[in-house]
Amino acid sequence: MKNASLIFNIVLLALVGVLFYLHFSSGKKVASSTEKKSQVTASAEENGEFKIAYFELDSITNSFSMVKDVKSELNKEEEKMSSEMAGWQKRYNDKITRYQNQAQTQPMSQVESEKANTDLLQMQETIRNKKQELDQRFQNMYMQKMKEVTTKIEAFLQDYNQDKRYSYILAYEPGFIYYRDTMYNITKDLIKGLNDQYTTKKK
Repeated sequence: MKNASLIFNIVLLALVGVLFYLHFSSGKKVASSTEKKSQVTASAEENGEFKIAYFELDSITNSFSMVKDVKSELNKEEEKMSSEMAGWQKRYNDKITRYQNQAQTQPMSQVESEKANTDLLQMQETIRNKKQELDQRFQNMYMQKMKEVTTKIEAFLQDYNQDKRYSYILAYEPGFIYYRDTMYNITKDLIKGLNDQYTTKKK
């Protein structure tokens, strides 16, 4: 649960990549749409107008209000889950202390000792199961939120590129793309457009 912020960019980049791939290949399902798109692309290539735009992924994660809200929500969920697990651990420690005090006051019989051990083992198992349940719930929430963010970005880019000025729009992350022409950097447009839409929707 503590690694949510550290892997945020990696997961977001992967989901953005998948959604963009699906979006730009989805035209194959409709013949007329595919033909028009192919003609536009072919014409652009013949005229040397094949363009690939990009946006800075770090800037999106740092400046898109929805991402900030998602991070805040995830952090609150992490804190809530950590608090719940701390409560379980305290109850377990308290039970150990109670059995130890009981044993010091009056030695336990073999039956009582076995019963205490069984009780502690059962509680350990309960705690392990609870942690697994919370971890799974958090992962499901995390992936759902990431999907909502990337879907929002994809929807905006569909509108942004209605004139088909760009053949592809990529998310830039150091180590994935080694050269880029800043002339085709649409990060500012993307941030402004996304935040305008998100702010309007929240109101």
